Amino acid sequence: MEHPLTCGIEIHQQLDTHKLFCSCESRLSEEGVGSCYRRLRPTTGETGEIDRAALAQFRRNLGYRYQSVPGVSCLVELDEEPPHGADPEALDVTLTFAEMMGARTVDEIHFMRKIVVDGSNTSGFQRTALVAMDGSVEVNGRSVSILSVCLEEDAARKVETTDAEVTYRLDRLGIPLIEVATGPDMHTPEEVLEVAYRIGTLLRATKRVKRGIGTIREDLNISVPGGARIEIKGVQELRLLPLYVENEMKRQNMLIEIKGILNGRGAEPVPFETVDVTELFADCASKVIKGALSSKGRVLAVRLPGFAGVMNGDGGRLRLGAEMAQRARVRGVKGIFHSDELPAYGIEGRYVDALRERLGMTGEHDAFAICAAPAKKAESALEAAVARANEALVGVPEETRDPLPDGTSKYSRPLPGAARMYPETDVPPIPVTGEHMARIRESLPELPEEVAARLVRDYGINAQQASQLVRQGHEDIFEKAAAFDGLASVAATTFLNTYGELESDGIDLDSFPEERIIGAFEALSQGVFAKEAMPAVLREMASSGTDARGAAGKLGLEAVDEGEAESVIAAIVAERLDFVRSKGMAAVGPLMGPVMGALRGKLDGRKANEILVREIGKVL
Repeated sequence: MEHPLTCGIEIHQQLDTHKLFCSCESRLSEEGVGSCYRRLRPTTGETGEIDRAALAQFRRNLGYRYQSVPGVSCLVELDEEPPHGADPEALDVTLTFAEMMGARTVDEIHFMRKIVVDGSNTSGFQRTALVAMDGSVEVNGRSVSILSVCLEEDAARKVETTDAEVTYRLDRLGIPLIEVATGPDMHTPEEVLEVAYRIGTLLRATKRVKRGIGTIREDLNISVPGGARIEIKGVQELRLLPLYVENEMKRQNMLIEIKGILNGRGAEPVPFETVDVTELFADCASKVIKGALSSKGRVLAVRLPGFAGVMNGDGGRLRLGAEMAQRARVRGVKGIFHSDELPAYGIEGRYVDALRERLGMTGEHDAFAICAAPAKKAESALEAAVARANEALVGVPEETRDPLPDGTSKYSRPLPGAARMYPETDVPPIPVTGEHMARIRESLPELPEEVAARLVRDYGINAQQASQLVRQGHEDIFEKAAAFDGLASVAATTFLNTYGELESDGIDLDSFPEERIIGAFEALSQGVFAKEAMPAVLREMASSGTDARGAAGKLGLEAVDEGEAESVIAAIVAERLDFVRSKGMAAVGPLMGPVMGALRGKLDGRKANEILVREIGKVL
């Protein structure tokens, strides 16, 4: 049976240990000091070939500047000192996770060099080692294969980009990563999300992984029937995984349809030949063209026989032009114009007609593309655009794409191949002995389902709440909060509901120190404010930076004593005396709204109800 989707995922999870090849701390810093400038070029891998992705990156002709961070980076990160031995804690965490996957551990761990010349590694390569293979994970009653579990070093952190240079900070470079790669076993976008959640919970179960945005990243390998393998690299928002998959399915099916249209027309590969048409646009009002010409740029054009209507056709559904523009931008231009979208953007119909005549376009499906930029850049950009147009004749090209915040993706570089790997000669092999693995097996952590069952048993929450706490990674902080007597239910509600509301309002809870959250529960247990005020208190703590007591005071939410509460509630009953006498005890429900409104979260709802019942009883 052929599935409409084939997808595998690679998950990269930072470990909470020292750096992989030195004793520096593994944390990020808001400040970098100094700088070191490098240019990188690709070398041949084990196969004797230069990797196509590395070559494409080299052709961008960028320089790279590196900021250091005292205590967090050293000469190892600058590639001025050989790597030290691999961190034993990071290795043990990786072996533990591999064992949880039921994977077959290798007898000896060998680090390899993976060529990377985008500047994210000062050395021009990333060190990575295969630790285990042939595992599996159960998701919704189905087994998903785990092809490999690797231990590798994270890349440097990009902090600034210009046309000619990229600045990186070395704080992230060298942080250990577990890389776990599944087989191509997922066939729906929803299944991709479920598998990612399951692997994420198993990684967190080791208790040695970092938390927060940027500490875990997913790469998606996606193909559809008739398409090709596309890698969307570096997705950070787990909840958006299905959207990235759905949009890539649509994109590939669109490209397959375009291939059918082009082949049906008998379109042939377009030879790359530019025509300088600057004189035609000398007085054009287009801001892009005027800007280019004022900087002594040129307007170059290429003819694209057979491509009309597929670059932006069928109401904007066919989007080959966008694919061509993405390739052109990699060559340093802002974009291209093509005939499917013109006249527009200040380019009037008379310019289009003149250009068609200049290019000798007489065929029904003849099209063109133009680029306004410095001559060399325009030539290079159109060369990339024509190459992408020609790829459309054979279908979906293999490539790596970058995720965008809206769930779509953009072209990054060609898909890398085996040519980028070669042995690491500075790190000796690490034997994995039977005794070592016996120690690992003796200390395996609780599985997520075991943790969920324990939360139900020990704290009295329901099974669904417990499963969601584990799935969302809140089980540890929940247990700390629930340790305060009687607050398990409040803690579950806070982490499962209130957290989501605060995040929807743009509050970054990942940067909220855990001790401040626990401080709020401690204040609640001491009666500083009522449990109903917890969302408002957390919101104020996040916005003002104060502690829970300060937030409650600023909001006027300090808890009232019973005597004050009785006075407030008695006044409400007196104001509605006729209603109370006509309804009797049935008035309790309707009056709870005004009571809680008056007390504004200063009193626990159950206690307020008790006092209201008592006050109504006094007047009946």
